[in-house]
Amino acid sequence: MKDQHYKLTILTSIFVAGLISANLLGAKVTTIFGVTMSVAIFSYPLTFLMTDAIAEVYGKKKAQQVVYAAFLAQILVLFLTWLSVALPPAERYTTNAEYITVFHGSIRMIIASLIAFVVAQAHDIWAFEWWKKKTHGKYLWLRNNASTVVSQAIDTLLFMFIAFYGINDRFTVGFILHLSITYWLIKALFALIDTPLVYALVRWLRKGHTQDDAENTEHARIS
Repeated sequence: MKDQHYKLTILTSIFVAGLISANLLGAKVTTIFGVTMSVAIFSYPLTFLMTDAIAEVYGKKKAQQVVYAAFLAQILVLFLTWLSVALPPAERYTTNAEYITVFHGSIRMIIASLIAFVVAQAHDIWAFEWWKKKTHGKYLWLRNNASTVVSQAIDTLLFMFIAFYGINDRFTVGFILHLSITYWLIKALFALIDTPLVYALVRWLRKGHTQDDAENTEHARIS
């Protein structure tokens, strides 16, 4: 049982790290294979990977608890970021303007991420459980991708419009939709690629998962 708590703690830590990294680092864009994208494309998909694995083994309630914990962590990061930007710099600190430029933009991104995160993760957990009932617990690859791909679309649209709409004349509705579709397709590709990782995580979580643990998990899922 202790081993299961340890594994769950590891996955929760990865979940929170992926979320916060995406928000703090996501302002930078890079070009890979001719496609311009935010560097957050490498960290944020981890959140859906973690919740799907947790929901599969521990049930919907446990996955929701992880999301709530990450949401509180993100609010704390938002407050600390605001406080750090607002505090006056010491005389010897000569890069305050650059600091504000980087992290002040992160505040809007974090707010956008909070809203998109809650809505998308709520849908992902609900959809994963819905597909699980429809497939009678079979076809993990289908449940993982069906829930994640739609949730990623919701997350991308909400985040892009809240974070970037109107920041300059270029970010019109049409331009944001164009970016959103591009990013969503890339995220969908990541979801397909990480399917073997979902199976590996689920297998790892179930290793040493005793019958009593399984019964407790099933009871939590039903209640």
